Amino acid sequence: MTHPKPAVGIAVPEMKFAKVGGGELTFGGTKDRWSLLVVYRGKHCPRCKRYLSKFNDMLSDWTDIMDVMVVSADTAERAQSDVAEFGWKFDVGYGMTEPQMRQLGLYVSDPLSEAETTTRFAEPGTYALRPNGELMLVDISNGPASRPDLDELLDGMRFNIDKDRPVRGTA
Repeated sequence: MTHPKPAVGIAVPEMKFAKVGGGELTFGGTKDRWSLLVVYRGKHCPRCKRYLSKFNDMLSDWTDIMDVMVVSADTAERAQSDVAEFGWKFDVGYGMTEPQMRQLGLYVSDPLSEAETTTRFAEPGTYALRPNGELMLVDISNGPASRPDLDELLDGMRFNIDKDRPVRGTA
């Protein structure tokens, strides 16, 4: 049994997501700064809320070193509801498609009931890109209980950026 992994060290083609509040978010391609994408399961996930609220509390530390965005497969209404309820200050995208999920190597789940959600959704994933669009770091999970520790990830990203560390795990 295999699950395709995203290829680190390779440029990620641009992916676009509708943005809460209007406009769109672009992940991939060439940028002026490093980029971080955090994929969350959606409004139905209480673990996501705790994780993203901690991320929000650390936001200025993250934005000092890179651009950040958070995306789910939720509808505009569900994503906007979370932003309003939790006061998230980071950019939130919505409407992630299943082909986008697959392109990022994410695990995809069916809802357990309509009370959860009514469409397939992505399980958690975190991606860091160099300014040239090259995928430097990827962390994917098949469920909500496993995610990178935000303090460790921030410390590691500072180190990677400051020391211009090479991509690891290419073999």
